Amino acid sequence: MPLEHEPHVGGLIGVLIYTGDLKRLANFYENTLGMTPQSVKSHAVAFKWSNNTRITLATHSEVRGRSREPQRIMVNLATDDILAAHSALAAKGVAFIRKPEQEKWGGWVTTFSDPDGNILQLLQLPPE
Repeated sequence: MPLEHEPHVGGLIGVLIYTGDLKRLANFYENTLGMTPQSVKSHAVAFKWSNNTRITLATHSEVRGRSREPQRIMVNLATDDILAAHSALAAKGVAFIRKPEQEKWGGWVTTFSDPDGNILQLLQLPPE
C-alpha cells in the first residue's frame, strides 16, 4: 500500500550521551554549564536545552571511562555572548581546546570537552 505522503525526517529534538559515571557528568552539565535538569532518574538525567530540544545523559552497560573517539561527534551549544561564556567557564576550571574565534561566515566558536572527553562547542550565531 503506497504512502499518502513522504514522511519528513528533520529537525533535532535531542542528543543522548551515554556515560559510565552519570553523577559526575550530570554535575558538570548542571553546575558547570548551568543547565537545569528537566527529568532525573537513577539511570538518566535530561536537561531542557531549548524549546523542545533536550540533552539526556544516561548510563549504558557497554560504556566505561572517557570517550575513546571524541572526534566522532561535537555538540554545539548556543550562546548569545561567547566571550562572557568562555570567561565564566574558564573560571570554573573548564580547559578549552580552541579559544573563541570568529569564523569567516560571521559566527563565533570555542571548543572544550566534558569530563568524559566528549567534545562540546559554544556557538554564537552572527546577527541576522
